[in-house]
Amino acid sequence: METIINPGIHGFIDMCGRFVIAFTDGFHVRFRVPVNEVEVRARFNVSPSQFVPIVVSESPNHLESMRWGLIPSWSREERSGLKLINVRSETVNEKKMFKRLMSRNRCLVPATGFYEWMTTDEGKVPYYIRRKDNRFMAFAGLFDKWRSPSGEVVQSFTILTTSANDLMRPIHDRMPVILETEDEDMWVEKSDLEDHDMRRLFTPFDTEKLEAYQVAKLVRNPGIETAELIRPVEKQAKTVQMRL
Repeated sequence: METIINPGIHGFIDMCGRFVIAFTDGFHVRFRVPVNEVEVRARFNVSPSQFVPIVVSESPNHLESMRWGLIPSWSREERSGLKLINVRSETVNEKKMFKRLMSRNRCLVPATGFYEWMTTDEGKVPYYIRRKDNRFMAFAGLFDKWRSPSGEVVQSFTILTTSANDLMRPIHDRMPVILETEDEDMWVEKSDLEDHDMRRLFTPFDTEKLEAYQVAKLVRNPGIETAELIRPVEKQAKTVQMRL
């Protein structure tokens, strides 16, 4: 995704700046959340500062609408959220500002895929990455509640990232932490994680379960929301697996 750099905060990384919820059929069953709790609709270009449904655990799981870009509860200003769309999983538990959230504010970010930009001689080219079976996936996220000077409460989240797997490496050196379905409950539970659990959870997702293909550069415009964005570019519709 597009690069966002803040040299003053070393916990976040410059990737995963757009993701997709291409369909909603089966969403509530898949994530075991009540229907009609939060609006769930197809989104083809979710961008930082936008609100999306996030899964949290309150025995049982439920949905809450949150803004992408973490605004820490102690922050003085709302715009800090634009700097914290991603956090490095390798160091997240070492940073004071995230350690509290790692203990009790972990969440699932539902998606069907995400965009990433490959740097080429012709400039940056967008790719769409999804599961080969085209099913839902869940990114590991952290969330917090922030109260504005006027009293408005804003819930926001950030997505954890890890090193790229073999599929992603030609495109970018980072990727979101995509959880295995059987690990999602462990991630949202309000309990501390053992070091060995975190190492396993933060392992790059299985290359064989994902595919990537080039899409139109229109995705750079966050104002465009259409299914056309996730369709392969016809003149170069080869997947990354075919290119390697």
